[in-house]
Amino acid sequence: MKLITVESNGVARAGALINDTEFVDVSAAGDVMTIMSDAAARVKAQQLAASGIPEALSGVKLLAPITPRNLICIGLNYMEHCRETNSVVPTRPVIFAKFNNALANPGDTITWHQDTTTTVDYEAELGVIIGKPTHRVAKEDALNYVGGYTCVNDVSARDIQNSDSGKQWVLGKTPDGFCPIGPTLVTTDDIPDPQALDIKCILNGQVVQSSNTKDMIFDVATLIAHLSRFMTLQPGDLISTGTPFGVGVSRKPPLWMKDGDVVVVELENIGQLVNHIHVL
Repeated sequence: MKLITVESNGVARAGALINDTEFVDVSAAGDVMTIMSDAAARVKAQQLAASGIPEALSGVKLLAPITPRNLICIGLNYMEHCRETNSVVPTRPVIFAKFNNALANPGDTITWHQDTTTTVDYEAELGVIIGKPTHRVAKEDALNYVGGYTCVNDVSARDIQNSDSGKQWVLGKTPDGFCPIGPTLVTTDDIPDPQALDIKCILNGQVVQSSNTKDMIFDVATLIAHLSRFMTLQPGDLISTGTPFGVGVSRKPPLWMKDGDVVVVELENIGQLVNHIHVL
């Protein structure tokens, strides 16, 4: 199922996307988190989607499909991205975090102040949402703990990332609105293999990143197994799995997002996450 969260008249509702322009209200089965993580709720949502009356997407506001419990991020997880940034290829996953203030909805305008940063980059990523408590799972079993998948833009202020806080990445990764997700949460029955998805970033109509998730250094199952050795992952935890080749910081000259830009993260079988840019 392609699940969405919409808002109309101040009320948030769960929906099942049935085509590019319409959805069916499935909120009688619960919110998207409940539908994703509870088998009975998912069955009820499927029944509602099959029998309900379609509504136009144009009449509602799309929200992030869920509010993640944690935003766990993976760095340097595509080989060509390591090469373009002249980074040592990691032998273990590189882990950092964003905070929930960074969360943004599909269609939101991403803003920052010129006196805070002038080098803001795009990063198209596959988001993996945990569906049930996950502790010390084997790689072979790890995908059974996934609830669904979504698009993520790991927006990054490179000057802050590489200079402030002792070169720790978090501060440059987590300004307000620097983690748009959505528009859909696609359950695992529709994506049996997360390592076979085309991934793109499109900036002002130009494709600036184009790859496939098969090129990850550490695949989704490996990441879940690794993380669950150190922490118990819970339903709603989101793992943003790294970005492919083509980021702005590595281009000559660098390609930074600017006022008026439109940035799109596109993932096969998931959809397009569209956001606008406004510099204050």
